[in-house]
Amino acid sequence: MPTNKRSKYRGSRTCGGGTHKNRRGAGNRGGRGRAGQRDHRFSHFYLKGEVSNGKHGFINKTSVPVSALDVGAIDQMVEILLQEGLATREGDLIVLDSTELGIDKVLGGGRVTRKLCISARAFSEMAREKIEEIGGQAKTTA
Repeated sequence: MPTNKRSKYRGSRTCGGGTHKNRRGAGNRGGRGRAGQRDHRFSHFYLKGEVSNGKHGFINKTSVPVSALDVGAIDQMVEILLQEGLATREGDLIVLDSTELGIDKVLGGGRVTRKLCISARAFSEMAREKIEEIGGQAKTTA
């Protein structure tokens, strides 16, 4: 009985690899790398959690991210903004610049309970209506 594989396969043409054609390329092992992850090797990739479902959608490379905040959230933050000096009180009107907060656009979500004079790069129609309905001002800056 042989003691190691080297002497066991001595004199054999294929050394236990099946026919002599099987050792060519990657066809005998089902492909290289991630080949067959959705077919013949699905269970192996599934158990490891590495099944890739391909690409979906697209990413616009020329898009510009816009930071936005609801007017209701600004209304709730007014006291904190006054304490930190990011907003000022002029009578019953509270004046603030949203670009100092890092906000580009003011959206119309939430309720407005105070008279606000907000200057921002852009406003949604609903935000502008809510601010002006209570007697505030929505100023658009460039």
